[in-house]
Amino acid sequence: MTPKRLQQKLLVTIVKKGKAKKIMKAAKDVGVEGGTVMIGSGVGIHEKEKTFGIDTIYEKELILNLVHEDLLPDVINEITHTAKLNKPGQGIGFVIDVRRTFGIAHKKEEESSKEDLEDMTDDHNHRGFDLIITIVNKGESGKVIDASKKGGAEGGTVLNGRGSGIHEKAKLLSIQIEPEKDVVLTLIKRSLTNDVLNALEEYVHINEPGKGIAFVLPVEETVGIHHLMNEVK
Repeated sequence: MTPKRLQQKLLVTIVKKGKAKKIMKAAKDVGVEGGTVMIGSGVGIHEKEKTFGIDTIYEKELILNLVHEDLLPDVINEITHTAKLNKPGQGIGFVIDVRRTFGIAHKKEEESSKEDLEDMTDDHNHRGFDLIITIVNKGESGKVIDASKKGGAEGGTVLNGRGSGIHEKAKLLSIQIEPEKDVVLTLIKRSLTNDVLNALEEYVHINEPGKGIAFVLPVEETVGIHHLMNEVK
């Protein structure tokens, strides 16, 4: 019998600025190997929307952690306890299914294989869109977008972040250094997802240690891409 492949989940945590480092440590303490932090802004239900009549926007940190499904309960419990997410106004977290992952070179047995990609070629699975999220070192986003275009994508969106992985353990004066990252979002027709992933492997070498990671999220609905919607239909 073929062993069950471990499913990866994407844990997204959004907290006030300054809490991300504690959350990253909490996740690593229970077995998560790394994560990516992005800076944003927003307002929650327990935060004032206006101050002296002026809209108030609060700085936020958004943390992305890829977690094996068997570790997920422990990770959620540890992060909830560390960030006090069970108290009002402290932040939120949610979990998203991940279709496939690339770039986990040290865990080949858990990574999507060529056979997995070929298994997902029936008409039903090929309808609609996927979101490919690729996380690479700062300055590498251009290579990701160029490779994605070779695979059939029309472009991509780049976000700035910081984070650390298993191959990044640099310290300066005993202080942990968190390298800057480029996070590339690519919306792609599902029929072209395999081609884009293959291009990332060929031109970005995403499966080599320290090169980055890519994962695929299923997209349920889209707006603003009418020229592609007609093709999918």
